[in-house]
Amino acid sequence: MTTRPPPTPLQRAVLITGATGFVGRALVAELGGQGRHVIVLSRDPRRASATFGPGVWAVDTLAAVPADTRIDAVVNLAGARVLGLPWTAARRQVLLASRVGVTHQVVALIRRLAHQPQVLVSASAVGFYGAVNSDQPCTEASPPRPGEFQSDLCAAIEHEARCAEALGVRVVRLRLGVVLGREDGAYPMQALAARLGLGAVLGSGRQRAPWLHLQDAVGLISFALGNEGLAGAVNAVAPQTPTQAEFVQALAASFGRRVWLRMPAWPLRQLAGEMSSLLLDGQNAVPAAALAAGYEFRHPTLPSALADLAG
Repeated sequence: MTTRPPPTPLQRAVLITGATGFVGRALVAELGGQGRHVIVLSRDPRRASATFGPGVWAVDTLAAVPADTRIDAVVNLAGARVLGLPWTAARRQVLLASRVGVTHQVVALIRRLAHQPQVLVSASAVGFYGAVNSDQPCTEASPPRPGEFQSDLCAAIEHEARCAEALGVRVVRLRLGVVLGREDGAYPMQALAARLGLGAVLGSGRQRAPWLHLQDAVGLISFALGNEGLAGAVNAVAPQTPTQAEFVQALAASFGRRVWLRMPAWPLRQLAGEMSSLLLDGQNAVPAAALAAGYEFRHPTLPSALADLAG
């Protein structure tokens, strides 16, 4: 199923998978404001068209995109939420299919297009580095941790994305930290808990908590689309990476509250299994590639980002 494409020619078009997600919606708005035509992949193209308006062409399968469509760039944000349901065998298959499977389909589309895109920006996560739990910085050159599901998942996504390099496409592998925004993602529930005085230090609290303001998530994607010198892995995180205890304390302080609660690690590990590593283990990820390429963060520090979000 597909909605009809816009009547104007699709020049400088950008294809976005995962466009109806948290980051995707903000990105569509940003690119639309730049005057760029947008094609979105959505399970419900009619709903997507109603959300984004007539200037967006929505499809529910990439097979619906004709080979002569002119697409200059692809942004791959597709994927079911990693944090939520326990990582049972069935859930892992869902996560792999929604991320690795869609990335494979994206590369297949690029292969059959008559005019190949110039760039593919494909999102994975700082979970690529696994449960590091060390103050040692994780740069884009740091290795994955085979055998840990979050690392294996990210490595599999990136492997599929890199297949586009053989087609002559510049590939940017965006390793996202926790994206903070008012409307969706982790922040609304965290902010509610902080307002109610229910913010808690998880485990030791010493695990690093890489984060990124939504404006910088969109800004980095837009920067990657336009910067021909940027390729390879890019840590999409703010320059300041606090510990989890520092993060929750700063979040509480943004509402004039303090943190009194502490959640021991063992109940979380018992209840959530390996998925608890997302909460109890972290990575001291640093945005070395983004800074070297000249990206200027709108919210480089946690207090400024939280003040913006709380306001």
